[in-house]
Order: sequence, then structure tokens, then C-alpha cells
Amino acid sequence: MIVRNIARRTFLEGAAAAVFAGTASGQAPDLEEATIAELSRYLARYPARALTERYLERIREVDPALRSVIEINPAALSIAAELDRGPNRGPLHGMPVLIKDNIDTADRMHTTAGSLALVDAPRQRDAGIVERLRAAGAVILGKTNLSEWANFRSSRSVSGWSGRGGQTRNPYALDRNPCGSSSGSGVAVAANLCVAAVGTETDGSIVCPSSINGIVGIKPTLGLLSGRGIVPIAHSQDTAGPMARTVRDAAILLGAMAEGPHALADYTKFLDAGGLHGARLGVARKFFELGPAVQILMQNCLSKMQQMGAILVDPADLPSHGKYDTSENLVLQYEFKNDLNAYLEARKTGLTLEKLIAFNEEHRREEMPYFEQDLFVESQQRGTLNDVAYLSALSGNRRLARAEGIDAVTKKYKVDAIVAPTTGPAWLIDWVTGDHDTGGCSTPAAVAGYPHITVPAGFVHGLPVGISFFGTAWSEPALLRLAYSFEQATKARRPPRMLKTVEFG
Repeated sequence: MIVRNIARRTFLEGAAAAVFAGTASGQAPDLEEATIAELSRYLARYPARALTERYLERIREVDPALRSVIEINPAALSIAAELDRGPNRGPLHGMPVLIKDNIDTADRMHTTAGSLALVDAPRQRDAGIVERLRAAGAVILGKTNLSEWANFRSSRSVSGWSGRGGQTRNPYALDRNPCGSSSGSGVAVAANLCVAAVGTETDGSIVCPSSINGIVGIKPTLGLLSGRGIVPIAHSQDTAGPMARTVRDAAILLGAMAEGPHALADYTKFLDAGGLHGARLGVARKFFELGPAVQILMQNCLSKMQQMGAILVDPADLPSHGKYDTSENLVLQYEFKNDLNAYLEARKTGLTLEKLIAFNEEHRREEMPYFEQDLFVESQQRGTLNDVAYLSALSGNRRLARAEGIDAVTKKYKVDAIVAPTTGPAWLIDWVTGDHDTGGCSTPAAVAGYPHITVPAGFVHGLPVGISFFGTAWSEPALLRLAYSFEQATKARRPPRMLKTVEFG
């Protein structure tokens, strides 16, 4: 079965026509690949309520095959109507945005991390990033499905599956995995079900689904975005981040959510189509071992960067490559137990990690039909954050990922950023043996708490593959400049056709 796509119209020039061939009342804008700038021109003439209604219509039309949206905001249309009566709040004014279902909202929606255990839990105040999105005029359209508990329940999980939301599917081939844990956010953006979305990442949960779904994802420097009101895994690595179809839209969303001394209100000022000229880029070759097809694609990308005037330092591998995979998991387990219990207590759920383990056993048919909860169990067995084992692993990881990792490469080779394939193409959904991902480059920036941007690079057998730019702390401006320049030079993104399976030949 192929889900029908909304026909793509030719964008018309001029303020009167804007970019839409909508009705006279503005009720039917074409949403296919629409950007924030294009939608802003539409909203200069027509109401935000009409735009929100159109996105809701598209979700109803397309999402049953994808299961990317776990819940619609029942107040979305009234919020948009209220924005129509008020002053313009900036680039995100009236823009329908989806957020991951592990981000708190003080409204009629749930926040469950995909688990049935939290369906009836008390609602809290808006998360810090939600407060900022509302203040910027965004319409919170709904919440997206995810890998349950942000993919920290089982070491043999199926990404994109949750007890509450079921299996999210890749829009490029419905039998393929969307990666996770921000699966629904990635799929919804790719399938044009929202203007942009918000995901969260501990290690790979923004950049992997962005890469595999052919969109742009930004994992910011740890602390650039507020972590308050987000169901946690680990405070030393957790962060929210924007997911969008273009670098510019992702930059706009980043600016709206960022806060603190390092935050900038406008990240779009760093976008430069010629930004690769003269840039020094370190090529992390050890991350290129993702199969011949990906290597060929990546080599073409590197050649394009050189044509754009970039200077490649090749190879420029991280000296600590692969040295902290085991200790990272140890840190995450310690912090998960501590951070989740604190979150559940603050939300007055009456739950603890120990009680969640019992809940899953009691509701095994609904919660554990495909995979178990070994990470829950192992985390429950960990001690406190004062344990020597935890403190030693945490300090060692930071040293290896920072001073002996990303910082070491940038200083030794004097590079502006490190480049590598984000991950390989999407694997088949497999509820029997779990995920079969081929690897990726997310871990160094995740453990270091440093920024990481992925941009569409091309396709392997019709499946998207992204390329990553990551660097030192607070280097978002430089990474955005490089990512935007690459995006403009390649224009690699193509909208999905929602095929039943990959077409060969």
C-alpha cells in the first residue's frame, strides 16, 4: 500500500500569491515541504487557525500509516485563534509544532514517555522549553510517539515502539525502522505533519532519527536548553533539540528555545551559503565503516565540500574512539535511577523505578510483548550518585570525550568541526530480535555534552542518510554555518513517498 501524498504545487512568487495556492479564505495551504518563511508569508494574509486546521487534516490523512503522533492537542485550534487576535510574536508566530511525549505540558495532554504507567499521572507545569515555545507564538499541535522511556528500558528494544503509541514507521519505507528515541518527531517532520518538532537526546536520539528520516536535527550543547519538565534518563547528557526539514528552520526553533548566558536569540544570522569556503574540517574516518554504499555517498559529500573551498584534514580520528562505551552505560544507569525517581516524585505520580518494573511485569502483555526491561532492572540495582564507581566513570567519560576526544582533535588539527556519517540507512523493523542499527557517530558529542548537527546527505536504495558536523562546547554558530552551506550546495533532501518497502532497480 502506498499512502497518497498531497500533490506538490509550484511555489508562486510575489507577496499576493505567497507560496500557497490556498482557497480565498486561506483554508487549504499546501504543506508539502513548506518552510517557516513560506508559512509566515501565508500568515501575513490568512489566519493561523486555518494553518493549524490544515496540519490537523494532514495528520488525520497520513499518520494512520505512520503512527508518529501519539496525541493531538485538543486546544490547538483555540490557541491558534487566540494568536490571530494578538500581536505577531516573531518567526514562530502561528507555527504548528509537535513535541515529544516525554516533555511536560500544563494542558489536557498527557506526558507518558510512551508508557501506559503514566497515562493517568498528574499533569505538571509546562516544561521550560514549552514555556519558551508558547511565548514565541508556536502552536503546540500535539505530542509525538517515541521509543518508550526514550529507549532506556531494554538493550534489545525496537526503536519507535511504545506501549502507548505502538510502532512508528519510517515514511520512506513503511517496513523500515525510524530510529529513536525521537522517532515520532523525526517521522512527523519528514512527512510534513508539522512545521517542525522537538526531540530529546541522551545519545543519538535526535541525530539518528533525523538522519534516517531525511531531516535536520540539532543536539545542542548541554545546558543551552532548559531540561526542566522533561522525563529524564541522565542529567549529564540529556538535552532537547530542534528537528526540521531545513537548517534555517532548525536554527529558528533553536533560537526560540535557547536560554542562559550562552543563548542567542537569532541563530539564523550565522547561516552562510559560502560558509564552507576556507573552513577546516576533521574527517573522523573510524565512523565511516557503515558499508560500501554509505562510504561512496560520504566520499561524494567530502568532495563537494572541497569544491566549496573546505580544507579537509583526513583522517582526524578521535584518540579516545570507542574507549568509553561501557562506562557511558554505567553512568546512564546510575543517573537514570536517581533522576527518574526525582522526576516521578516531583510530579506526584506515586511511582518509582522499582514500581515501574513491577507495573511492566503486571502488564506484560501490553508493555513487554516484544522486549524486556533489563536496563530498568540493572539501573534499579545501582547505588547513589556518591558511589565511587559512578563518580569515576563520569569523570573518565568527560575526560575521554572532551580533552582526549573532540577538544583534542580540534586543537591538534585546528579544525572548525569534525565530520562523519551520522548513521547508516534504516534497518527493517524486527520485533523478534530488536534493532539492527549499523552504528553511528553520536556518542562523542553526547558524552561530552557538545553540539552536533546532522543534515541530509543523500540516499542509499531510497533510504536517507545524514552527515554530521560536531565540535566543541557552544560552537553552534560555526556548526550551523557549515551545515547550512552544505545543505544549500547539495539540496539532498527529498520528501518521502511512504512506500510499502524499498524499491530496487
